[in-house]
Amino acid sequence: MTTRAANKTRAVVPSARLGKRNKRGSIWGAAVLFSAVVITGAALGFGSWSQTPSRMPLSTLLSSTHVHGIAVDPKEPQRLYLATHTGFFAVGRDGVATRLSDNQNDYMGFTPHPADPTVFFASGHPSTGGNLGFMTSTDGGKSWQQLAKGASGPVDFHQMDVSKADPAVIYGVYSGLQVSRDGGRSWTMTGPAPAGIIDLAASAKDVNTLYAATQTGLLVSHAGGKSWQPSNLGEQPVSMVKTTSAGDVYAFVVGTGLVHATEPSLSWNTLGNSFRGAYVLHLAVDPSSKDRLYAATFDPATHRGDVLATADAGRTWSPLGAR
Repeated sequence: MTTRAANKTRAVVPSARLGKRNKRGSIWGAAVLFSAVVITGAALGFGSWSQTPSRMPLSTLLSSTHVHGIAVDPKEPQRLYLATHTGFFAVGRDGVATRLSDNQNDYMGFTPHPADPTVFFASGHPSTGGNLGFMTSTDGGKSWQQLAKGASGPVDFHQMDVSKADPAVIYGVYSGLQVSRDGGRSWTMTGPAPAGIIDLAASAKDVNTLYAATQTGLLVSHAGGKSWQPSNLGEQPVSMVKTTSAGDVYAFVVGTGLVHATEPSLSWNTLGNSFRGAYVLHLAVDPSSKDRLYAATFDPATHRGDVLATADAGRTWSPLGAR
């Protein structure tokens, strides 16, 4: 999927201003989006390879698995990390994927440590079944160890993020919203997670501020997840929310596209919507150039995923590795 149509940056118009027709579209979009998330969470029927290839074209990898998280290597920005249903990989700009993990576990809730580029966190499922609990890697994703089972665990955090304001604080969703204040060693239940939650992001400016992408819009909490309020983005479904250490906030709003704001003002601008009906489920920002973004997408019409790249802050996109 190659998309080259340019989109000028413009202010976001909240869906509440668009009338009843858009409201019905929001309900339909939420249903389709929820189906897409359930399908990807169920692994699309993909299984493990009987003989694991160590290197392959990204297109081959994506035909056999799907992506649960992405991140740019801050030490080598030309390299992208992919947490997938069948292990942990690195992909270069040439589109060649290399397996890093020594297993084929299903890594969900993947998030890198905001200050230490060698440390990653994840949850999910072992290839043999069950839940992984809260996992950490201290060697760049090659090996993973369970640091804690989590509250009422072992947990399976599908949504998780580390506070950029205080990396010792980590939030995860399993049977409610959980929080750790000691780097993931112990966990407590904060309260119920927002209904229809799809993604979770922690603020770079305030340890108690969280963002939740849900089927009914983007929610914000300034109380560590104990209470939530609608954001100023309206009620359209939001499939992804991402924060950066610099205070940038990105979200994908169904029917609007990829939007961006900075904390704490949250004055939103639309970056583009040239995804041809696909939803953005995960986003990574190159810390050396914020104009270079990577998106893991899912097309509900074809049930296929892709990894796209942009060098112009989201106006145009092309598959990673395309020439």
